[in-house]
Amino acid sequence: MPELPEVETVRRVLRAQLPGARFGRSTVLSPEAAAHPGAEDFCRALEGRAVEEVERRGKFLVFRLGGGARLVVHLRMTGRVLLCPASYPPERHTRAVMAVSGGRELRFCDQRRFGRLWLLLPGERDVYSGMENLGPEPFDPALTAEYLRSALGRRRRAVKECLMEQGVVAGIGNIYSDEILFDARIDPRRAACTLEDGDWRRLAAAIPERLEYFIEKNAITPEEYLLTGGRDYRNTPYLQVYGRAGEPCARCGETLLRVVIGGRSSVYCPRCQGTSE
Repeated sequence: MPELPEVETVRRVLRAQLPGARFGRSTVLSPEAAAHPGAEDFCRALEGRAVEEVERRGKFLVFRLGGGARLVVHLRMTGRVLLCPASYPPERHTRAVMAVSGGRELRFCDQRRFGRLWLLLPGERDVYSGMENLGPEPFDPALTAEYLRSALGRRRRAVKECLMEQGVVAGIGNIYSDEILFDARIDPRRAACTLEDGDWRRLAAAIPERLEYFIEKNAITPEEYLLTGGRDYRNTPYLQVYGRAGEPCARCGETLLRVVIGGRSSVYCPRCQGTSE
């Protein structure tokens, strides 16, 4: 599932090409992809609107359009957004095609059909996407040890589960929660209420540092992004624990262990990250 670094990669690719472009005729091939408004109204309202900026909020892409409208996209499990020439061979699982000035198309592809598009008209409050319920961005100065302790310090749930709550911190999912907790030397199974002052400080420092690190490792040109169909995220060789169960810890050599926390797979180092007690 794309998390903050992957969505930020898409944003940077599109931001280099889209501002100033204007939407033409759109076609929603899978009606459920247009969550608001319905497919016909979505296409009608989008036509003629110019892109002013491409932004990100948590795992959401936000296209700011002329007049104050917003096109909001959530990739969910398998969504991809591709900007390509209109003559470019169609991708499988294309759910929406939006013509863009310059003979191009913005295509929304999604194999598992969980991704969604929302078009918010000028002045319309976003009560649809859930974006208004997000917590602070990982790079927000307000995300301090004190904030995390205040938000999570009484929770009995595993700290890994808490870290993935989008209302606490926006953008962290299964992959980067493992990487952040490894960097902070915190066992992902620990109840959040057992963390001490030093744990909170290390966690608050690790969140922005790790995510910025993986954003940088994901860097890709628009040409490369299109050539790979938006699938080439380049951070895999740099992951220290996620997906590496059974391998030696890069820090101490201990065998990395896999556990299931809240129904999600998690990998950690039993030596570097202590115990869950």
